[in-house]
Amino acid sequence: MKEAQSDTLGFVPQKDIVYNKLLPYAEKLDEESNDILSKIKGNLGRAVQLREIWPGVLFWTRKLSTYMRLYGRKFSKEDHVLFIKLLYELVTIPGLEISMMQGLARLLINLLKKRELLSRDDLELPWRPLYELHDRILFSKTEHLGLNWFPNSPWPRSSAKLIMLKLVQWCSVEGVLKTLIKSCRPYFPVSATQEMLDEWRPLFCPFDVTMQRAISYFELFLPTTLPPELHHKGFKLWFEELINLWVSVQNLPSWELHLVNLFARLANDNIGYIDWDSYIPKIFTRILRSLNLPVGTSQMMVPRYVTNAYDIGHVVLWISSLLGGPSKQTQAQLTGLFNSITSFFHPSNHGRWLMKLMKLLQRLPASVVRRVHRERYRKLSWLTPVPDTHKLTEEDITNFVESMMQPVLLAMFSKTGSLDAAQALQNLALMRPELVIPPVLERTYPALETLTEPHQLTATLSCMIGVARSLVSGGKYFLEGPTHMLPLLMRALPGVDPNDFSKCMITFQFIATFVTLVPLVDCSSVLHERTDLTEVEREMCSASAEFEDFVLQFMDRCFALIDSSTLEQTREETETEKMTHLESLVELGLSSTFSTILTQCSLDIFKVALEKVFNFATTNIFETRVSGRMVADMCRAAAKCHPAESLKMFVPHCCSQIHQIAANEEVLLEEELDKEFLWNLQLLSEVTRVDGDKLLTYSSDLAHILQLTLHLKCKQGYILACNLLHHILRSTALIYPTEYCSVPSGFRQPISDYLPIKDWGRPGDLWNLDIRWHVPSVDETNFTYSLLDQILQPELERLQSYAEGDQDMSRDDVLQSLTIIQHCLLGAGGLMPPLKGEPIPELVHSMVNLDETTLYIGADYDQSKENYRESICRVMRLLLHYILENSEDDTKSLFSIIKIISDLLHFKGSHKHEFDSRWKSFNLVKKSMENRLHGRKQHIRALLIDRVMLQHELRKLTMEGCQYRSIHQELMRDLLRLSTSTYSQVRSKAQNVLFTALGTYNFCCRDVIPHVLEFLNPDNGSVTQQQFKGALYCLLGNHSGMCLANLHDWECIALTWPAIVRSGLSSAMSLEKPSIVRLFDDLADKIHRQYETIGIDFSIPVESCDVAKQLMVTGNPVPKEPVPSEEETAEGVKRQQLKNLESIEKYQQLICDLLDSLGNRNSPWKFEHVAIGFLSLLLRDDHQLPPAAVLFFIKTLNHDSLYVRKVAISAVAGIMKQIKRPHKKVPISPSEIFKRNKVAVEETSGIAAGDRPDNKWLQYNSSSLPRTQQDWECCVFVEKTHWGYYSWPRKLMIYAPEDEQPKLNLVRDEMTEREQIIYDHFSDPVFVNQFIEFLSLEERKGKDKFSTRRFCLFKGLFRNFSDTFLPLLQPHMERLVADTHESKQRCVAEIISGLIRGSKHWSYTKVDSLWKMLCPLLRTALSNITVETYADWGTCIATACESRDPRKLHWLFELLMESPVNGEGGSFVDACRLYVLQGGLAQQEWRVPELLHRLLQYLEPKLTQVYKNVRERIGSVLTYIFMIDVNLPYTQPTTSPRISDFTERILLQLKPLTEGDEEIQNHVIEENEVGEQDERTQAIKLLKTVLKWLIASAGRSFSTAVPEQLRLLPLLFKIAPVENDDSYDELKRDAKICLSLMSQGLLYTEQIPMVLDGLQQIAGSSSWHARYTVLTYLQIMVFYNLFTFMSDQKAVDNVRALVISLLEDEQLEVREMAATTLSGFLQCNFLHMDAPMQTHFEALCKTCLPKKRKRGIVTIGDTVPSADLVRRHAGVLGLSACILSSPYDVPTWMPQLLMDLSAHLNDTQPIEMTVKKTLSNFRRTHHDNWQQHKQQFTDDQLLVLTDLLVSPCYYA
Repeated sequence: MKEAQSDTLGFVPQKDIVYNKLLPYAEKLDEESNDILSKIKGNLGRAVQLREIWPGVLFWTRKLSTYMRLYGRKFSKEDHVLFIKLLYELVTIPGLEISMMQGLARLLINLLKKRELLSRDDLELPWRPLYELHDRILFSKTEHLGLNWFPNSPWPRSSAKLIMLKLVQWCSVEGVLKTLIKSCRPYFPVSATQEMLDEWRPLFCPFDVTMQRAISYFELFLPTTLPPELHHKGFKLWFEELINLWVSVQNLPSWELHLVNLFARLANDNIGYIDWDSYIPKIFTRILRSLNLPVGTSQMMVPRYVTNAYDIGHVVLWISSLLGGPSKQTQAQLTGLFNSITSFFHPSNHGRWLMKLMKLLQRLPASVVRRVHRERYRKLSWLTPVPDTHKLTEEDITNFVESMMQPVLLAMFSKTGSLDAAQALQNLALMRPELVIPPVLERTYPALETLTEPHQLTATLSCMIGVARSLVSGGKYFLEGPTHMLPLLMRALPGVDPNDFSKCMITFQFIATFVTLVPLVDCSSVLHERTDLTEVEREMCSASAEFEDFVLQFMDRCFALIDSSTLEQTREETETEKMTHLESLVELGLSSTFSTILTQCSLDIFKVALEKVFNFATTNIFETRVSGRMVADMCRAAAKCHPAESLKMFVPHCCSQIHQIAANEEVLLEEELDKEFLWNLQLLSEVTRVDGDKLLTYSSDLAHILQLTLHLKCKQGYILACNLLHHILRSTALIYPTEYCSVPSGFRQPISDYLPIKDWGRPGDLWNLDIRWHVPSVDETNFTYSLLDQILQPELERLQSYAEGDQDMSRDDVLQSLTIIQHCLLGAGGLMPPLKGEPIPELVHSMVNLDETTLYIGADYDQSKENYRESICRVMRLLLHYILENSEDDTKSLFSIIKIISDLLHFKGSHKHEFDSRWKSFNLVKKSMENRLHGRKQHIRALLIDRVMLQHELRKLTMEGCQYRSIHQELMRDLLRLSTSTYSQVRSKAQNVLFTALGTYNFCCRDVIPHVLEFLNPDNGSVTQQQFKGALYCLLGNHSGMCLANLHDWECIALTWPAIVRSGLSSAMSLEKPSIVRLFDDLADKIHRQYETIGIDFSIPVESCDVAKQLMVTGNPVPKEPVPSEEETAEGVKRQQLKNLESIEKYQQLICDLLDSLGNRNSPWKFEHVAIGFLSLLLRDDHQLPPAAVLFFIKTLNHDSLYVRKVAISAVAGIMKQIKRPHKKVPISPSEIFKRNKVAVEETSGIAAGDRPDNKWLQYNSSSLPRTQQDWECCVFVEKTHWGYYSWPRKLMIYAPEDEQPKLNLVRDEMTEREQIIYDHFSDPVFVNQFIEFLSLEERKGKDKFSTRRFCLFKGLFRNFSDTFLPLLQPHMERLVADTHESKQRCVAEIISGLIRGSKHWSYTKVDSLWKMLCPLLRTALSNITVETYADWGTCIATACESRDPRKLHWLFELLMESPVNGEGGSFVDACRLYVLQGGLAQQEWRVPELLHRLLQYLEPKLTQVYKNVRERIGSVLTYIFMIDVNLPYTQPTTSPRISDFTERILLQLKPLTEGDEEIQNHVIEENEVGEQDERTQAIKLLKTVLKWLIASAGRSFSTAVPEQLRLLPLLFKIAPVENDDSYDELKRDAKICLSLMSQGLLYTEQIPMVLDGLQQIAGSSSWHARYTVLTYLQIMVFYNLFTFMSDQKAVDNVRALVISLLEDEQLEVREMAATTLSGFLQCNFLHMDAPMQTHFEALCKTCLPKKRKRGIVTIGDTVPSADLVRRHAGVLGLSACILSSPYDVPTWMPQLLMDLSAHLNDTQPIEMTVKKTLSNFRRTHHDNWQQHKQQFTDDQLLVLTDLLVSPCYYA
């Protein structure tokens, strides 16, 4: 087929859409597509060479994407590569406007989508341009200052949070960019990996935000699809390094997600080339932790674990890529994972974690199916295949399916619905039907029988629908599959139940799904004729005799449903007569199911069904709204399947009935028609929706009926007649398939030659679909035109004479005529050629051709006949003007005219919204029945036909890029007039049509806008309020379409924005009307939301032109357009430069216009705000704001409106950035600095991160601080914190020396005009006073925070003008610092942080004097700190220290370190000072080890603080001090303080507590007690602080210091309380939280023995509280490190021994907890119930108890339980733990254990209690499925059980 095609095309297409070849006019398409493609190549190539990015390039790239939508990738490989290269060049043009970039990027993504079409040899793309683009947009330096507006970006942008949220839609820039990079990734050059590592490794610094950035770059960019021979240049360069990093991080930092995503992708692309075995337990442990499942009783969640959990999609990909291979380890772990979490799937469990588990369940099978498909069925391409050793074997697949079955079966009945489970089952059944389907059937049959549990029925049926295809087609292992089909269908029938809507719908879906797959043909006669059938086939044949029965019973059910939903029954008198939403859904379900059944019937069954439905329809009379529609639908379904047979029955019957009743003349004039008449008319109108060819036989009868009924007086009657007309016209005029049977030839052949049961579940064959098309014949077309001549012509003539005033018509008559015209247009619109007219010239200037392309859609227009579209258009315009002049309140007619205009413009036989919903439902059905395993479009035939039909409709609806002609212009004017008319409903309908039209015709907005703006013009006095509102709505646009007020084009914005602002002066504008105020709010809001910075520079670089030239000369089809000559190109370049200049002019003009209208005193305040908002959007980073606007914004800093001041502050901060003079940077290689600092660096091999000799000079060292001018100049300042921590970049950019930088203190004459404006205002004391006054006002009490916008303003001020304004501001600062009001303090904090950051480039002398002034201020501030202001001061210092070399700020650090905790001002001030200090030090991370040491030394003696708030703060500070002590791979031991040394010192001080054995109480001491308290009390106070530190660090540090924490464990166990009681003092509560957090920590294999030893020691302690807590700790610890434990057999044995020994503890509570722990371990399959354990417990149970003594003598000894009792109780508890460990099923050993247990029912307490509890729990959890569970027990056992479980008699 390909060869034949390449002859006609002249090239071999890459991959075209196959469905095009099945269209009835397929032979014309090759010529058409070649014509379009050559135009695209020619014009796109010309546009690029002529440098015309708009409209040329954008117009033709849009055409290219439409071309791909219609024909797929129908171009040669050379063209494909050139298109990609050209678009890549265009997308990466540096100055390209964002919206253009997005459009081009989407097209490029589409071109790159099928990566198997182009190999790495065909195409190579550089990675750096993409990286620069990504960086420029996502990490924009100017966006936060409002100099760059990106679409859909929340404002102001919160960077870290936003990048974290991966919920980026496809529509936002971020989403598009990421998808683009993913698509280009496979084509990056071989050297890319190394270049990327060199580029981003220096950013690795785990304490810094750059870590997140670097890792997310790695995730996005690193190529993982290199062929095996290049792996050493690919992932092998980084795999070890990154996986070790991942393994050693313990506390889920936000970048860990990106690593997981990267590994998942790597694993999937390189199955079999990486040995993951050693990492598998770690991987699964982390996956299990990431699910955040609740364990144990009192678990604290770390909030970070929830927000940074892994993305399930990637987890699934990773797991499915690890399966298989020689070691089979993954499957074992996966089985373990599902065993341990199965019980969470039980429907009785519910929580926020459930969604994740369900997602895991649903996606994992899909991912494995995808992998099997890739290994076995996918066409080979250049991508590396999976090596045979690692392909999944049959055994692997079976094991996988078995491990998933149990959770999936439980999830079927989940609270979140059964959809996830159904999808999982669908995929599992593709792989192993014999394992999957039987258990589902076992659940389905009982569900179909029960009436009491409807949820169970809907759940099982939706799962059955998922596995339907696998069931019906059977397969070699599941031969009996198909035999279940009939029993299922028959039993499902009662589900058609009028009383239960959801049950009814799922039953319809179920029946339709099964029937689509199976021909309903009775083959039972074959049993006597053929002998070669298998057993199963014979069974199927004999069962097929029941098909007829099934069909008839189904119909009876439907009739019953219809009878119970007639209008009279379901409505009160007063209610509406329309169908309710539910009824319309039932109608849809009923009609589609019935039509599926009839399509699949043999002719014999069909005839019986037809007879039955005919009798039902004709012997009853239905009302036409609800039940009538349902019956008519059923009749239509019958008529569609076999038109000839059905029409023969229905048409004559209906016609004669109608004639009989209509014989009486008066009937036609009645207002209310006879029910029977209406019903027959409705029936007739539905059965005529069939193959047009078969209707011709009855053409005269039908024409007669139409003549009779179209002019009925009764509205209901003539509308039914119009429907009949519409359906007859559609049937004869359109192209459509006439049958959708599952076998191409239908079931007409005799059974002896053809056995239908062979076709059960058979997919359609794409190459032999054999679609029967209906293509209008000559006779049909003539019939259509004769109908139009008879019916449409007279109506048009009547309306024309009415509109010309010659004839009078009532409103009802006009409406009736319009309805008839509308239905004619809807029926025959496909035959009418589109409207003609002259194209409108001069809308845009372009040097390339911008013609429309026309697609052939199967209609050859007959030029000899009258073009009714033109005549309707002419008459409608006349009528419209007449109505608007004379009777504007006839809104019904206006509605009708608006509909007709809409269809005149767009309708060619189908509507967009219908197409969209069909496309959607097609996709849903495809999903629910597709076979992802074999792929290759193996859909059922009906679906494939539907898809071909959708392709035809898509061609009909492709309208965009139509030429804008005079006729369209006139209709648009009419629509605009309607959009601004008096009645709001008319306006809104007309506006919707107008918006659609605006999106269809090229550049027509430019023509419409001036007319819309006329209504807003204040000089236009005749405008009414309605017109004013209408015009505003026209500007606003609807939610999907374009917004006229915001087109991305200078010409349009320069018109609309000033007009909106000026409209405030219009007489029609009144702010009293809330609707108008709301409209202006919406408009301003929409413009702010949608505005993106519009480009000023439209140049195209030369490189693109070369590619474009190549595109014009290579490959077929060769474009007809000539390559541009030198002159043309030169003209193009000239025009483009002109366009750039024009853009700048328009930009400045727009700003002047806005400023003018702001200068107008009369305009209302609202409009002033709108205008200022618009102005603020016009700040940009590539063009400075005109001086007039700068002046305006500076002045409005002191405006009296808060909103305006806020906007001005942001704007001025942006202006400061615009006028900043660039500071020169010089590249310097790190080795030069080493020489300068006399660092001897020995070349280290490999990576060494952390504190090394070669980065020591960066660190803060008080002995060598730059304290003189000379030192300052010699010192190399590195501002960013991450440089040098991990590795050095090749070239480090640092600032050039001072003499090369721009001059700092300028005199006024040296300044630019803009700088002078700012200088004049800020040198004016009055202005500054006023400004500071406003800044120190309170906005919203208690809600205000430190404002970054104001900080940016001050930073800019001090950066650009150095210390010029300090003298003026200093007195203000001194005044504010002394005032303790929060707003005053906040204001001064903002100024100070801006001042410190702004002094970055000041000379030493200035900085020095600055600090002399600042230090006293800060001291005052810190002593005046209050609850309200401490956060602001913290932010102030943190902001000031961010990205600054600590040696530059040594004054500040020394000041902060003076003595933070000195008790002056009380404990609170101490805590606040620490907070502020922490803010500064945390920003400096690893560069201030000396300060950290000093701080720690200072704090250690003070750890025994009395005050809680100081303790908490110290805890937090300690976390930051030790943050740098990480044990990451390749990292040198840190020079900052280390945890281990600190712990040693602490333990010494805690000795008094560890040695004593008595319980530790919290000594609350009166705070005024003087005198030294004893060591013990001091130790307790110390312990409290240490606990605060442990709690704080759990959530923040990267790795947990396990060995150090272990030494504190015994102490914590001692304190932690057992009961859940919050009234405990702080100490105990903290100890408990601490234990909970520590138990959730991630452990490494080598740490497990240490922890277990520790726990065993504590388990031997004398305090039972400690022993009890060991158990709760153990539960959480084991579950959160499950696979790490399970991979170490010795550890498992130790845990088991520990638990079993604690079962025999003397304390009852400990024993019971041990039993609970054991049961949990058994349940998550950590321990197994094996024979030794069982015998051990049974032996313990048999321990004899000493005989009871007489009651009388009570001795003291009785209160302590005897050892025997304890042992016996331990045995019973052991048995009970085993029983409770399987709550939802009955394993084989269970019955015996229950019998053993029951023997102890009458033992002494506490044994009796335990037995009773166990039995009642057993009863509770097994109650639901007791019918199944019963089968596990023998009869005797059941007797005993029933005895036990029935509650004991109270009278015994």
